[in-house]
Amino acid sequence: MSDNHQRLVSLDVLRGMTIAGMILVNNPGSPNAIYPLLRHAKWNGLTFADLIFPLFMFIMGVSTYISLNKLDFKLNKILLIKILKRTLIIFAIGLLIAWFSGFLALYKYFNWLPFHERMVESLSCIDQIRIMGILQRLAICYLFSSLIILCFDRKYLPVLIVQILLFYFFILYLGDGFEQKNNNIIAKVDRMILGEERMYLDNGMYFEPEGILSTFPAIAQVLIGFCIAKQIFAANVNVDKIKILIKYGIIFSIIGFILSFICPINKKIWSPSFVLVTCAIGCVLFALLIWLIDIKKYKNAVHCFIPFGMNSLFIFVIAGIISIITRRMTLVYHSDSLSLRQFLYSKVLGQYFGNYPSSFIYALFIVVICWLIAFILYKKHFFITI
Repeated sequence: MSDNHQRLVSLDVLRGMTIAGMILVNNPGSPNAIYPLLRHAKWNGLTFADLIFPLFMFIMGVSTYISLNKLDFKLNKILLIKILKRTLIIFAIGLLIAWFSGFLALYKYFNWLPFHERMVESLSCIDQIRIMGILQRLAICYLFSSLIILCFDRKYLPVLIVQILLFYFFILYLGDGFEQKNNNIIAKVDRMILGEERMYLDNGMYFEPEGILSTFPAIAQVLIGFCIAKQIFAANVNVDKIKILIKYGIIFSIIGFILSFICPINKKIWSPSFVLVTCAIGCVLFALLIWLIDIKKYKNAVHCFIPFGMNSLFIFVIAGIISIITRRMTLVYHSDSLSLRQFLYSKVLGQYFGNYPSSFIYALFIVVICWLIAFILYKKHFFITI
């Protein structure tokens, strides 16, 4: 069997790495004790934390090629219903997680009410929950990228990607989108469509990092992943796949860094330079993993990421629920009222480690819990597709 028809274990590992990275970044023991690499850039710049989500978007594009290629890229009623259903499910789960966080926050303030009345009280505030989020962006990008791939001539996708990124660049340039302020074009559109009370509160400023306009370059990122996959899976041997990935990694990085002089690398606005540089890193990392795993067969060192990769979205949802519970569940310790996260961070880990190490170890603890769930599912060959 030729290499291009074999399953690339490296892709599962790369997907698993991104999920592990997202869980690690999203669950510090304290928001005030985060190592610089694990902290998102305040505005312009690129840290390890900023790299995780766009890598997952890039991988989504690769996975989209694999799944649609099996269906010969033929859009029919059954496939359209499947795409719409998956989109709605992922988007709805994102909203439910946002509601669940608010529900637990309100729960303790209405502890004199019966459970069903507390539920009604929380539902009355459902119009104030944050509309957008990571899962919501994934759902929207999956929907539009799939429809674009199925409905348009795929040989023109690179042209479309360039047009999307150029169009978005001019929107940012003309609308002060590169400036960190409440009245830039990104914030204005999100405030008009979403409403300020349903946006993310970032350092005292309502700014939605998964907003309306910045979804366009995110869709382009998925399409880039698709185009890269189209080329590497057309290659007959894994060495040729690596050459293709390295070539595009170099091209994207050169263009991205040159562009960054007039278009800063910025995750919060998902700038075109951010798209290109993170796609470059995705290509190089993918090439490295193909060499290590699929060619050299060094699987043991990274095999632990495969369980994450096989149930990626489900584990991400579980991690979100665990994070909310640990932040909202209140314990009474020596007359102090602490969340479960605060208790573990300050009263357990804090007894032996400093603030930053304790915060990092707590995040690793959440990763390990999620990994155990993923490992059990993997061993039982139980794969949950969301």
